[in-house]
Formats: sequence, C-alpha cells, structure tokens
Amino acid sequence: MSKESFQVLTMADFSAKGESPEILFWVGCAGSFDERAQKITKAVAKILHHCDVKFAVLGTEESCTGDPAKRAGNEFLFQMQAMMNIQVLNGYDVKKIVTACPHCFNTLKNEYPELGGNYEVVHHTELLQQLISEGKLKVSGGNFTGKRIVFHDPCYLGRGNNVYEAPRDVIQKLDAELHEMKRSRSNGFCCGAGGGQMFKEPEHGSKDVNVERTEEALALSPNVIAVGCPFCMTMMTDGVKNFNKEDEVKVLDVAELIAQANEL
Repeated sequence: MSKESFQVLTMADFSAKGESPEILFWVGCAGSFDERAQKITKAVAKILHHCDVKFAVLGTEESCTGDPAKRAGNEFLFQMQAMMNIQVLNGYDVKKIVTACPHCFNTLKNEYPELGGNYEVVHHTELLQQLISEGKLKVSGGNFTGKRIVFHDPCYLGRGNNVYEAPRDVIQKLDAELHEMKRSRSNGFCCGAGGGQMFKEPEHGSKDVNVERTEEALALSPNVIAVGCPFCMTMMTDGVKNFNKEDEVKVLDVAELIAQANEL
C-alpha cells in the first residue's frame, strides 16, 4: 500500500465547486488539538482516502459540539454551541456525519435533532465495518496477526448507543486474538474521563478510575489495548504508564490498528 500524501478538502472547498461529499468527517476538539488524538484523525482520513470515499471536514468552521459544557451542567452554553454548529451544518445541507469521538457521536446523533440538526451519524468503527463488509476495505493482519488485543468499550458508544459489535468485528479481521475484560459490553466500566471528568482533577478516593480499568486490561496480558475514543485513549495510556508497561503494551485506536496493518 502506498503512503501517498493527499489533501483533505473542506466543505467550503466542495461548495465552491458546486459539489457535495458523501460524508462529513467531524474531527472534534480532541482530534483537532490533542497531539495523540491527531494520529487517530490521520488514520481515519487515510482509510477514507484509500477507500475512495468522498469526504470533507469543516476545518475552522467546526466548533465544539457542546458536550463537555452539557455534561458539566451548563445547558445554556451547550445550546449556544449546538445552534452555531447546526447553522453551519444545515447551511451545507449535510446528510451524513462520521466521527471518531463517541462524545461527539452521541451529542450529534441524540441531542442535535431536538434543536433542528437531523443527520445520519455513524461512529468510525461502524463505518470501517461497513467498508469491510462492502469489500471496499481489505484488511490484512500485518504485524497484529496473532497478537492479544483487549477492547475497552467507550461509555457513549457502548452503553450510550448500543454499539458493541462494530469495533470487535473490525479487530477480528486482523487475525488477532480478541480477549474480553470481565466488565465489557453492557457491563462495561468507564475509563474515568466521562461526564466532564476529562477536564478536571480526579476526586479523592482509594484509586483512580483509569488505574482500575487499566489493571483489568493488563490482567489479560495484552499486546494491545484497543480503544474507540480519544478520551479513553488518554486515560488508558496514562494507566499503562502508571504501571510502567508502555514498552510492552500499546494503546491504539481501532482506526490506527487498521491503518497500521494495511501500511497506510
């Protein structure tokens, strides 16, 4: 597979040509500004480009969905953010959105409709599953063949929206061994970042939530802890570092697994 460079177009670029993309890729704040999460953004973009999916981003016209404000209790700020975004999205007549952030996914899918934003919203693992099933994305195991992988369910993807199988189906295409933690699927356990906790110090207790969750994952002796959320990425990575295991155990997003296996 070639590692060609390519330009990601914005909705404004498409609009100027009188065209519309198939999909709007909603990057999100983490995917835009967090150095680690930017790698997930690049992996998603590489896969979409590789599969000849016509997609665009909003670029500087994209603002925070308002999820952190809402979770922290500021409904007014959330609605202001949401209305600004809906105005932009509806202005471009956006129909389908893909995002690598379950927080953005949940907000766009479930909370924007009552404010006038009605779109088909999919998580990137669902899109990957679809591209594979349609034969547009061929997956080789690459250097993940036979590796022990544990998948951590993001709260807003799993329990929030009942998306459990898509990420697992994609991981299993790598010919890897997928192992389940005791608390998984509908009985999953938070990474510690949900509900606005990502942006504040942990409250006093006997153990940080991300340390507890990482312990569960490390008990299965994985080569890789797979995630589908940039917040989970931060928390699980910090957890692995807490146990000084970063040389042995990698924390990777599902899109990164596919991109690396296919040498994109």
